[in-house]
Amino acid sequence: MGDIIADILSYEFLTRALIASILSGITCGIVGCYIVARRMVFLSGGITHASFGGLGMALYAGIDPLLGSLSFAALSSVGIEFASRRGRMREDSAVGIIWAVGMAIGVVFMSLRPGYATDLTSYMFGNILLVNDADISYLAWLTLFIVVGTLVMLRKLMFVTFDEDYAKSQGLRVELIAYIMAIVIAVTIVLSIKVMGIILLISLMTIPAVIVNTLTKDYRWMTLWSAVVAVMGNVAGFIVSYEWDLPTGSCIIFTLVAMLISVKILSLCRNRLRL
Repeated sequence: MGDIIADILSYEFLTRALIASILSGITCGIVGCYIVARRMVFLSGGITHASFGGLGMALYAGIDPLLGSLSFAALSSVGIEFASRRGRMREDSAVGIIWAVGMAIGVVFMSLRPGYATDLTSYMFGNILLVNDADISYLAWLTLFIVVGTLVMLRKLMFVTFDEDYAKSQGLRVELIAYIMAIVIAVTIVLSIKVMGIILLISLMTIPAVIVNTLTKDYRWMTLWSAVVAVMGNVAGFIVSYEWDLPTGSCIIFTLVAMLISVKILSLCRNRLRL
């Protein structure tokens, strides 16, 4: 363990990777709690995969992939929300369509690029060692925005999450909050792609919230502890991947699943002891 700490302090790319693990854990944990509570996991998966369309277009055009995927993800999230609320289309149907279209666009533009797309794997499955100073800066600002926004808007988010009709009766602008949260989800997804990758990212936004939901039903505590669990899973997965030279995203998933199984077993034993 001492060697890992020494290496992290000695090499900047490892330091950046650790910081990215912590920041993405906080953002994905908090946002993931909202996603799980509103049963929007499929929507988040749709946005994640739809961002591949913007990624492919950006790489083909030779511009910043982050800008392309972020724009596409934000438009997709707003489009899904609009289609489900105003377009007389079920949300799962809108998600399925945008999911497929985004992936199809990404595949087409990737195939049009000359040569072999060697950087495709890092976007699909993540490569935390490629995180740069700009990525850390973006994640830090996003983390600050989400933490402050959650502290200020927590009560309103609870109303919107669990009872939209009641929220409307209290004068809350439910649709505006839903659109803002859709964009926040999109930004969180895109800025965390290098950590987990498009394929695996949805797990980081759901498993921590599911773990905490096993122990408490209080949304306020779920928000806090989902972030803590996500950070623990990210850091532990990062350490395991470094020790065993394995993909970081996969190690994070294995760590979170192990935590989930452990919590489920403990919860089951506790319930039996009560009987």
